[in-house]
Amino acid sequence: MNPAPAPQLVNPLAERLKKGEIALTLMVRHARTVDIALAAKTCGFDGLFFDLQHGVIPEHEVSQMAVAAMSMGVAPLVRVPEKDYAAALRMLDNGALGIIMPEVTTAEDARQAVAACKFPPVGNRGAFGSWAHFGYRPVPAPEARKAMNEATLLILMVESKAAIGNIEAIAAVPGVDIVHIGTNDLSTDLGHPGELTHPDVMAAIERVVKACSAHGKVAGVGGLTGGDVVKMLTPVIKLGARFITAGSEWNLMLAAGQERVKALRALASA
Repeated sequence: MNPAPAPQLVNPLAERLKKGEIALTLMVRHARTVDIALAAKTCGFDGLFFDLQHGVIPEHEVSQMAVAAMSMGVAPLVRVPEKDYAAALRMLDNGALGIIMPEVTTAEDARQAVAACKFPPVGNRGAFGSWAHFGYRPVPAPEARKAMNEATLLILMVESKAAIGNIEAIAAVPGVDIVHIGTNDLSTDLGHPGELTHPDVMAAIERVVKACSAHGKVAGVGGLTGGDVVKMLTPVIKLGARFITAGSEWNLMLAAGQERVKALRALASA
């Protein structure tokens, strides 16, 4: 009998980043059905950013949507609560292709996240025997864990002045794939709440991008989704950020709804 072929597991968002292109995610805080994966694919998003930190969607529903997203060629990523390594493990075991870890402040925080989310020899992730990622096919442990490590993205969020001060050490930690800037919390901690493109915020973003470039990591930015998104993101992308949270399903629906209502009101009053 011929041996089983090596498992094929592709993270479409990671593949886009490898090409030096921009990867766009849609944040999910309210949707609870697998339809969101089909809609994300139709819109052209590379990944879904499920928010367990601020959202209230149950884990089992996130898992269902994550499996559907994988099947559609959209990368399912999950933001867990701060330092909730148990939740990260459950999500990775049940459909996620990446974990977004918030409030990372030090290199030690980064190392702990790597240990929780990557298998040896990179980290110390706990073993599991049956993954949706392989269609629940039996796959030899060494091959499965190697494929999972290669396809799983670990995304660390830096959201404070202290984190920016440690950014070079954070970006240097092996096993980290993306360093993602949370502009809302960062702007607040820098003393400029709500001023998402304040010069101090932009300087911090530039420092993160440079640190990532020096250590072979990808820089990401989230939170720049109010007002003229393209205008706000243009300087950030020019600096070198490539992993972008493009908006949430809720704010995109509101924006489209408001535009439609405005147009129809104007038509009716013409």
